[in-house]
Amino acid sequence: MTTVIFITGILNILGVLLLFFSCRCIGGNYAARAMQWSWFRWFYKYHCWYWWLFFGSVAVHAVLALYVFGTPF
Repeated sequence: MTTVIFITGILNILGVLLLFFSCRCIGGNYAARAMQWSWFRWFYKYHCWYWWLFFGSVAVHAVLALYVFGTPF
C-alpha cells in the first residue's frame, strides 16, 4: 500500500511539471515562442489530459495516505 502512495506521489510531481510546462498562461513570452515548434504543439494538445492525471493521482494519493497513516489530529 505504501508503494502505491509513493508512486502516486511521483505522479503528482510529474503531473505538476507537465502542467507547468504545457501551460501557456504561466510561461508568458516563452509559451508564445514555443507554439512555433511542432513538438510543443503536440505536447500542448494534451494539456487537458494532464489535469486529469494530476487530479486523479492527488485523489488516490490523499485517500490512501489517510487510510494507511491516519490523520495527525
